[in-house]
Amino acid sequence: MTDLETRAAPSRAGALRRAAPALLGYAAVRALGLVALALCSAARDKSAYTLLTARWDALWYTRVAELGYGYEVRLANGDVHSNLAFFPLLPWLERLVAAVSPLSYADGGFLVSLVASLAAAWGIFAVADHVYGRRAGVCAVLLWAVLPVGIVQSMAYSESLFTALAAWSLYAVLTGRWVTAGTLALLAGLTRPVGVAVVAAVWVAGLASFTRERRAGDADSPDPGPGPRTRRVLGMLLAPLGTAGYVLWVGHRAGKGPLGYLDVQAGWRNGFDGGYAFARFVAEKFTSFPSALAGAGLIAGVVSVVWLYVVGVRQRQPLPLLVYTGVVTALALCASSYFGSKPRLLMPAFPLLLPLALALARLRMRRSALVLGSVAVASAGYGAFWLNGSGPP
Repeated sequence: MTDLETRAAPSRAGALRRAAPALLGYAAVRALGLVALALCSAARDKSAYTLLTARWDALWYTRVAELGYGYEVRLANGDVHSNLAFFPLLPWLERLVAAVSPLSYADGGFLVSLVASLAAAWGIFAVADHVYGRRAGVCAVLLWAVLPVGIVQSMAYSESLFTALAAWSLYAVLTGRWVTAGTLALLAGLTRPVGVAVVAAVWVAGLASFTRERRAGDADSPDPGPGPRTRRVLGMLLAPLGTAGYVLWVGHRAGKGPLGYLDVQAGWRNGFDGGYAFARFVAEKFTSFPSALAGAGLIAGVVSVVWLYVVGVRQRQPLPLLVYTGVVTALALCASSYFGSKPRLLMPAFPLLLPLALALARLRMRRSALVLGSVAVASAGYGAFWLNGSGPP
C-alpha cells in the first residue's frame, strides 16, 4: 500500500469512539508506569514528580519558558551548552499554562506532556487504523506505550508533543488534508530538530501525488482541479517554516549565519557523522566481558530496528510513513553523541511498530493481551529503575 488513500475520515465523535479502546489501554499502561516509578522512587527516598519534571532536559525547557533564550553553561573542557539547542514550542506552551493557571512552568510541562501523550496515542491509532484496521491500531498504540523507554512519554520532555504532531500530520497526508498536514509539520518543526522528518514526509508525498496526477493526465484520467493542487502546494510550503524559521533565527542571534544552529549543537558535542562515533562506542564495549554483553545488546537493538524498517517496506507501508521513519531512524542512529539517549530518540519512529502490531492483531485476543500485559509490567519496572539512575534518559 504505497499510494495515498483519501477516503473520508470518520467524524470526530466517531473517531474518538473508535479509538477509545486504544486510549483506555494506553492510559492504563502509563498509569502502571507512574505507579511503578512512585514506588521505586519512594524506596530510594526520591521524588517521582521531580524525576518527571525537573531533571535533565526538563530543566532546560523550564529555564527557556521562564527566562527566554540566552542562557549557557561553559564546561571545564571548553564545551558550551546553550539553551538555543532546545526548540521553542514546548517552552511556549509551558509559559502559556503558567500564564492562565496557578501552575508552575514545570507543572505546565508535565501537563502538556500528559495531554500530548494521549494525542500521540490517538494519532498513532488513526494512522495504523487507516493502514491496517482497528485491531492493528489498538496494538500499535499499546506497543508504543510499553516501549522500554515509555516513561519518557510522561516526562516534561518534547517527545510526546512531537510524536503527536508528527502522527497527526502523517494522518492528514494519508487522508489528503494537505494544509492541515503542513501546519502540523510546521509545529513539529518548532518542537524538535527531527521535525525535518515530518517535512520530508509531506514533501515526498506531495511530489509523488503530482507525479501520479501527471501520469494520470497522460492517460486521460479526470483532472483533480486547481483547488486540491493549491491546497497541496500550500501545505508543502507551510511544512518547513517551523524548522527553517527557528534554525535561521538561531543563526542570526548567534551571529554565525544560516548554519549557526549547527555550531550550537557542536557545543553539546552533538552532530551527524553517519554513525561512525556510535559504531566506535559499540566496538569499545567489547574490550571487556561484562560490557561486551551490553555491546551485543546494542547490536541486536540496531539490527532489530533495521529489520522492522525492512519489513515495513516489504509490507508496502505508505510512502510518507517510510520516509518519516527512515529520516527519524537515520538521525537517531547517526548522531555523534548521547548514545544512551538513542532509544528515546527513536521513540517518535512509531511506524517501526506497525509490523509487530499487525502480527499481534492476527493473534487471538487473549494471547495478544497476555503478551502486551507481560511486556507492560516489565516496561514499568525498567522505566522506574532507569529514571532513578544517575544518567539522563
